[in-house]
Amino acid sequence: MQRSRVFVVTGDGLVAVTLDGRDVIKRESSLDGLGSRCVAVDPRDRSRIVVGTVEDGIYASTDGGVTWRRDESGLTDRRVMAVAISPSDRRNGISVIYAGTEPSNLYRSADGGRSWRSLPALRDLPSEPRWSFPPRPWTHHVRTIALHPTDPDWLAVGIELGGVMRSRDAGASWGDHNPQAHSDVHALLIHRRAPDRLYEVAGQGVARSGDLGETWTRVENGLDRHYAWVQALDPADPELWYVAVSRSPRTAHGDDDGEARLFRSRGERWVAIDTWGDSPAMRRMPYALSPLREQPGSLLVGLRGGTLLLTLDSGESWSQLAVELTDVIDLVTTRD
Repeated sequence: MQRSRVFVVTGDGLVAVTLDGRDVIKRESSLDGLGSRCVAVDPRDRSRIVVGTVEDGIYASTDGGVTWRRDESGLTDRRVMAVAISPSDRRNGISVIYAGTEPSNLYRSADGGRSWRSLPALRDLPSEPRWSFPPRPWTHHVRTIALHPTDPDWLAVGIELGGVMRSRDAGASWGDHNPQAHSDVHALLIHRRAPDRLYEVAGQGVARSGDLGETWTRVENGLDRHYAWVQALDPADPELWYVAVSRSPRTAHGDDDGEARLFRSRGERWVAIDTWGDSPAMRRMPYALSPLREQPGSLLVGLRGGTLLLTLDSGESWSQLAVELTDVIDLVTTRD
């Protein structure tokens, strides 16, 4: 089994964990005290990593996280809530990066995160006056960004709370939210083997589109709760879908029992697979899900509070990783 690297956003800094199967063989910390919020690794170059922070913009690395460079120009909004690196759009050998902020603005970088260009058409949508994040109703943010695996001009963003917005021209213009989708968007995904599908988890539930958001179907058969926070897809099978759900935002994001469950679907109904323990600490909300890169059947789960759990058999069995973290806000995996 190949080694993997996991970059974990803890809310304070970034922790890089090297795995050999289920064994933690190395741990490294960086960006301490900068309020890290989100992370992405270039799918074409695993040495390129981008981290968004809650007040200090973007930090980028070209050497696997050994050294970091802060953004230099153009990123006017400093509260970065989502980052994504394109698998299909490269300029001068460098993958294009998108960053979503609070308030809801989207930025694009074609030089590895040094300089950024705003895409202001997002804020021209008719629904924009109604966008509002419930805990801070005077603002809202880009919570998630989905980039197409083969079309460099297609992308979608999820506004918390506002809906799913789609662009066919790299953000120059946008289509407004389709009410068939959920409006309290938390995560959007596209699978490279099913490039016409768009998967959504949201505060109101779970939905999927088979035509990149033109139409949507609610996919909730078997769910006994509906506040969905994160999702993941098996790298080899777009039917193998995981979602983390709780009963309400209060329980999901509280400091006690999160009343959270992890569910798996193979295309028909959802089945709970969180057999790793039933104590309040083990029912904390899964804040991050990611398969190990190029390892079908694998899934890494980061619970609020810092616990990391790993399955290599699609959730039939679990191991708790021997690493102590202050929290898990986001994570991404790549090959070592």
